[in-house]
Amino acid sequence: MRTACICTLLAALIVGGCATGKGESYIRADYDFNKVTKIAVVEVSGAVRGEAVKNQIGDFFSMELLKKGYTPVERAQVQTVLKEQKFQASGVTTDEGAAKVGKILNVPVVMLVNIPTYKEEMNMTAKMIDVEDGSILWIGSGSGSTGKTFSTIAGAAAGAAAGAVLAGGDTRDKVAGGVIGGVLGGVAGQALSPQQAEQVKKIIKKVCEKIPPRFTVQQ
Repeated sequence: MRTACICTLLAALIVGGCATGKGESYIRADYDFNKVTKIAVVEVSGAVRGEAVKNQIGDFFSMELLKKGYTPVERAQVQTVLKEQKFQASGVTTDEGAAKVGKILNVPVVMLVNIPTYKEEMNMTAKMIDVEDGSILWIGSGSGSTGKTFSTIAGAAAGAAAGAVLAGGDTRDKVAGGVIGGVLGGVAGQALSPQQAEQVKKIIKKVCEKIPPRFTVQQ
């Protein structure tokens, strides 16, 4: 009975994890985005932990910027500048701090990404900031399933099942206990799994959908 319940839960999470992200954004109407060349994603802040995840998210935004005709600065270069200039993490998350980093990097526009919620659901905002006057040129938000819970449950179930076989006893009870423990404990600070990465990319794509392109892409 417990095994059947777990299978039902896993099936529901698989369906939920395939949900497409949603997003919206707004632009400054009087700004000429065609004059923007390079853009630097200077910070990914909020609920995400660890440079591995932040680098992945930064790269996903860079991919969308490339599709729109912009030239994103490599995140490693941004991090090098931050270390050399001894910027505090809290300072980079402000519009003024991000603009200061942009001037050092010699880029006209910088991007800040904030992720206030990163659990089963992810919520994020991103904004482009003019380096010269600190004004917001574009701001977008999005949300969607990350697939994080399914990955945790699947791993817990596999581990608990293996442990039960080695130790002997009622495998079903130990699998159920492992699943529950995995869900409650969660996994923090790890790189995105392939499934999570695909879900996060969908959310970011929705967030960036209305960024003005610098040219018309030839199909």
